[in-house]
Amino acid sequence: MALGAHPEASLRQRTGEAFEQKHAIARWAASVIRPGENILLDAGSTVGALAHELRGFERLSVTTPGINTMQELADSDGIEVDCLGGRLRSLSQSFVGPLAEAALERMSFDRVFLGADAVTAEDGICEADHAQTRLKELMARRGKVVYVLADSSKLGLRPFHAWARLALPWTLVTDDGADPGQVQKFREAGVAVEVAAVGN
Repeated sequence: MALGAHPEASLRQRTGEAFEQKHAIARWAASVIRPGENILLDAGSTVGALAHELRGFERLSVTTPGINTMQELADSDGIEVDCLGGRLRSLSQSFVGPLAEAALERMSFDRVFLGADAVTAEDGICEADHAQTRLKELMARRGKVVYVLADSSKLGLRPFHAWARLALPWTLVTDDGADPGQVQKFREAGVAVEVAAVGN
C-alpha cells in the first residue's frame, strides 16, 4: 500500500481522537510513577495526556522532546523539566535529530514512556518519519523500564514505513477496547501488556 494513502495527522488532530481511551491509559501510566524518579516522556497526544496527569506531582524529573509536555508541566513547581532540543517537526510538535540524540546519550531514566502512530508485535512502533523512530529506539535504550502507550485503534496497524524496534522487555499499555487476538500476539512475542479500563 502506498505511503501516500495514509497522510500523517497533526498533533492537534490526534489529540481529539480516542480521547477517553488515551486518558485512561495516561491515568494508568501515572499510577506507576513514584516520587523522586527520573522519567522520559516522548512526544505525542497520549504521552501529552500523561503529562497532564503529572501536574501536581512532587520531586519528579521529566525529560521530553515534546512541546505539549513542556507546556503541560511548565508551571508545575514540584517537577524539574529538561527539554531535548534539535530540529522541530511541526506535525508532531517535537524535536528530533542529532542534537536530541546526542543529549540522550548523556542521560538515563527510571522509566521511559513512548508514543506510537501504530504498534505491532512483530516490528514494534510504526511512525511516519525515520528521525522519530531513531529517537524512540535511543530513548528505549536509556530507560530501566519502557512503556509504549497506544490506544486500541493503533494495535496491529502498519500505516507508514518507518519502524522503531524495541528490545525486550517492554510493556504495552492499551485500553480495554483492544482486540483480544492482538493482545495475545504481543504477549506471545514476550511483550508485557497492561489494559487500562476506560471510564474508571
